[in-house]
Amino acid sequence: MQVFNVQGMACGHCVKAVTRAVQEQDTTARVEVDLAQGQVRVDSALAAAQLLAAIREEGYQAELA
Repeated sequence: MQVFNVQGMACGHCVKAVTRAVQEQDTTARVEVDLAQGQVRVDSALAAAQLLAAIREEGYQAELA
């Protein structure tokens, strides 16, 4: 499980956008978003750099926690 700090998420739409971005790269990825903490937890075989790139492409600032 990889954990990322993601800034700019505020609503359900944000959750769906981040989840979709990750799952477009890995359809089997399990994504958990905690809006209150500003964290995204991802269970995926992809490297952290690939996941960060996918989240950032959606317009969110993200870094490995």
